[in-house]
Amino acid sequence: MFQGFFNYDNPVWRFIGKLGDLILLNLLWTVCSIPIVTIGASTTAVYYVTMKMVRDENDGTIRGFFRSFKENFRQATAIWLIFLAVGLILAFDIWFFVTGQSPVTGAAGMFLTAISGGMMLLYVFTYTYVFPIQARFYNPVRHTIRNAFVMSVRHLFQTVGIVCLDILLVIGAVASLFYMPQISALFILFGMPLWAFANSYLFVPIFKRYSPEERDVSEMKPLFDDEDESVKEAVDRLKNE
Repeated sequence: MFQGFFNYDNPVWRFIGKLGDLILLNLLWTVCSIPIVTIGASTTAVYYVTMKMVRDENDGTIRGFFRSFKENFRQATAIWLIFLAVGLILAFDIWFFVTGQSPVTGAAGMFLTAISGGMMLLYVFTYTYVFPIQARFYNPVRHTIRNAFVMSVRHLFQTVGIVCLDILLVIGAVASLFYMPQISALFILFGMPLWAFANSYLFVPIFKRYSPEERDVSEMKPLFDDEDESVKEAVDRLKNE
């Protein structure tokens, strides 16, 4: 009995090991996100590791994090800056209409407010997918953003589930800060990787539909058939490693 308990393949120890990995990932993500502009690369690296954890393929948290951080740095940073700029613009638009700053009132004002809200919703859907896709597939920036939008709409039920899950975690973190400080310490300890790990359980089966062949090249395999050049680039990169 005790021999089985102390076996590192025991589900209990594997669970404890994943909790330790999340704490380590939170430290890595926090440190590597300090310059702000690197948040995209750090988030991509976290998703690279958490999706491997869900698939029980994690062969080293630190090594996997920095491998993804290095390989995806340029594209993930470009994606992050694009989404940061668009997000600020959309947030300003919604504030502009909701607070009554707009000279357009009545039905026209409500219509413009609804348009801004709809665009923000699509933005959230696309943002939710873009870094996991960057972590799992290799494509040009514009195709990664396009694929994130298409997949978020195509898998709308899962997308809504992911967004709702993230909202519940945020509400739980904020509520615990005021009513249960002990639990809020856990949210601080695990941080953003906790969200990524929970989301990865939904992303992994979705992405598996687009990469049926489980081999090394599938880590950078494009989503759609018109990305043949990306396959060649991915193979060349693997050969040069």
